[in-house]
Amino acid sequence: MDKDFEVLDRVVGKIPDFPKPGVLFYDITGILRHPEAFKYSIDRMAEIYAGKKIDAVAGIESRGFIFASPFAERMGIPLVLIRKKGKLPGKTYTCAYSLEYGKAEVEVHCADIQKGQNILLVDDLIATGGTLNAAKNLVEQGGGTVTDVFGVIGLPFLNYKKTLSPMNVTTLIEYNTEKM
Repeated sequence: MDKDFEVLDRVVGKIPDFPKPGVLFYDITGILRHPEAFKYSIDRMAEIYAGKKIDAVAGIESRGFIFASPFAERMGIPLVLIRKKGKLPGKTYTCAYSLEYGKAEVEVHCADIQKGQNILLVDDLIATGGTLNAAKNLVEQGGGTVTDVFGVIGLPFLNYKKTLSPMNVTTLIEYNTEKM
């Protein structure tokens, strides 16, 4: 069994019928309740990206912030916040995208993206990849690039790798089912 799976699966919550009947929700808050699992996650991120050219890390609102923040501090790189529209003051880049149940928009401060920067995108869980693609669009609007995406949990049955191609997608743990 994979060490990442072994360490994290025991603390990841599996909530049946949330947010709607028939859906199995994977909850990362168990990782946060167990400091050793949280530290393990940040340590693994640092190992995975050690030696790669990453100029900044962008956390996706809101749980992506939780993992991107300590990673940014550990690596000595800037933290960029990708927020829901209307949450940031000042000049922003904005990108609208579709969700299963409607539309959404994300934004980033224009000043947070520098031309030529290579920015790692981080979220807690990667499902369809739509939000991460929108975040990539924001980085590109500012002249940056995204070659890598990181998520603690991945749901490959939702085909996020196809959606996020050609970016490199790394997850610590994957679940291949949406139902218990």
